[in-house]
Amino acid sequence: MNRKIPTRKCIGCGELKEKNQLVRIVRSKEGEISLDMTGKKNGRGAYICPDPQCLKQAFKKTGKQCHKDEKK
Repeated sequence: MNRKIPTRKCIGCGELKEKNQLVRIVRSKEGEISLDMTGKKNGRGAYICPDPQCLKQAFKKTGKQCHKDEKK
């Protein structure tokens, strides 16, 4: 019996990849951002490839949104 491997979308490049190939970034209720290497931390999470280019793309895409959150 084959088990289905969960996939997630990278917020940088937008590609669907296996969950274990991505790094999870978590924002806590207090607004603290941290890496979640276990995939089990509480908080809002997003996934990103372990590639510097994807990180740059993610900042370009979400930078304005993050800046708006800081002003609240």
